[in-house]
Amino acid sequence: DYFFGKNIIQLPTMKCHIYTTTTGAMKNAFGGLLNVKRHYTHSWIHETLVDLLKIQKEIHTGLFAFMDGTTAGNGPGPRTVIPVKADYILASEDQVAIDAVAAKMMGFNPMDLKYIRLADEEELGNGRPENIELVGDDISGVNFKFHVGDNFASRVGDLLWFSPLKVFQKLFFHTPLVKIFVAASDTYHDKYWWKKHGVKIFEEWKKESPWGRLWESY
Repeated sequence: DYFFGKNIIQLPTMKCHIYTTTTGAMKNAFGGLLNVKRHYTHSWIHETLVDLLKIQKEIHTGLFAFMDGTTAGNGPGPRTVIPVKADYILASEDQVAIDAVAAKMMGFNPMDLKYIRLADEEELGNGRPENIELVGDDISGVNFKFHVGDNFASRVGDLLWFSPLKVFQKLFFHTPLVKIFVAASDTYHDKYWWKKHGVKIFEEWKKESPWGRLWESY
């Protein structure tokens, strides 16, 4: 995020997310504003994203988002996505609309995504594609047919944040026990998945994608 006085420019990426299906401008605030204890809100993540947008609209005179869709992320994101050459960059001052358009391009119905639907219902932006004015390329036929899927981390998260086991959240996440889950996430994502799968995916992207080759040229 970049701040200009009381204005904020967000720079999200077009990709899937294991808990919110997609992640974009609204989800960007989850990491940007909540810092280290944001995991407290995972069970109510959609409502949290809406609340964060309300806060931003109160404290910032202007919001604008540029979404990088040159390489989009398919699969169980945000950390174990498969890169897909999409060749789009989106921009909007409406944080809900840009997420809705990105979701539709990825192959999802925006109004089926709870955080977009709630934000639209509370008039924080436009979540319905028919209410969004598009300027630029004709994307009416764009459908990347993304799917989220699961990984080890999402399966554990589903149990602890959304199943009946969520009654133990304060024990697991509001005490020093949380360090076990942080260490487990680090081990899975950085030491197992990245080394076993991520490095190969990244190297192939750098060789085969024009955006990867551009990355390599810097």
